[in-house]
Amino acid sequence: MRKLLFCTCLLLAAPLYGAERTFDFTELHEGQTPPGFRSTVSGSGKPGEWKILLEEVPSLMQPLSSEAAKFARRPVLAQVSQDPTDEHFPMLIFEEESFKDFKLTTRFKTVRGSVEQMAGVAFRIQNETNFYVVRASSLGNTFKFYKVVNGLRGGLIGPEIPIPSGVWHELVIECKGADIQTRLDGKEVIPTLHDFSFSSGKIGFWTKSDAVSYFTDTKIVYTPRVPPAQDLVKSATKKYPHLLALKVYVPGREPQTTRLVASKDEADLGKPGGNSERNVIKQAQTYYGKERDSVAVIMPLRDRNGEAIAAARVVMKSFPGQTEESAIIRATPIVKELQNHIKSLEDLVED
Repeated sequence: MRKLLFCTCLLLAAPLYGAERTFDFTELHEGQTPPGFRSTVSGSGKPGEWKILLEEVPSLMQPLSSEAAKFARRPVLAQVSQDPTDEHFPMLIFEEESFKDFKLTTRFKTVRGSVEQMAGVAFRIQNETNFYVVRASSLGNTFKFYKVVNGLRGGLIGPEIPIPSGVWHELVIECKGADIQTRLDGKEVIPTLHDFSFSSGKIGFWTKSDAVSYFTDTKIVYTPRVPPAQDLVKSATKKYPHLLALKVYVPGREPQTTRLVASKDEADLGKPGGNSERNVIKQAQTYYGKERDSVAVIMPLRDRNGEAIAAARVVMKSFPGQTEESAIIRATPIVKELQNHIKSLEDLVED
């Protein structure tokens, strides 16, 4: 099965941000829902129906000649359900990462809808009842920002402005701390906003009621969030420079999996753990392994109630006569160094 391509890279020339993620739907089959996303709804009614469609999209590149093709038929993301329920807001949330400071660029097109013709982006999403949103309405001829806090919608901010249906528009959202900037088709039609309600969160595509809307060319340039566990590992490796490796694993988003959230080698971050890490967390027992020149000890990290919530893998050079008991003795103070700062899973990962 083909997969959605998420292109993530470091930006060497962008001083404000450190990474870029591009959502590329070209490898998906028509009718497929993009993996890595979760379809949900804010308000009332059922979640929307999000899938890939083939659509004529204008090129982002300037044509080299008047005869060059200005449009190309390619996959786009579409919300096609037409539930006319009032206060019905389908969202497709990207589940694999949260964002703090970022710049998001996307193109959208409102296609049809008798009750509403809206398209937008929800961001700094905490859950279905706490988030910001910027949306455009072709029926109402408005471009608005608002926030939802504990399910209550705040005041709408933004102008009345023509937003033709059936036409591709560009939307830009940029967050820096409490500052929120938005642009529609290259124009800052809403002055810079200042709001402290949410400092970070997930992003998602958004529509309302029976609006059928398309999205494409979505890119996020952002400052990567450093998990708290990574700071703990950096501090421990400075104190114990002889370590070959020090890694922290937490339960993965899928059942029976783990993921690496901190490592002496940052290039390994995000990789899945193995059965050993999973069993250490599940059974709260210590694991020992030996190779030719090294030994590995995996020990549980516990919350304030003594429950195992993570696994710390300590890899050290072995020596003649190395035993399991001596390896555990060597690893114990290193793991305690981490444990001293941990009372809950939130002390290791923020989301």
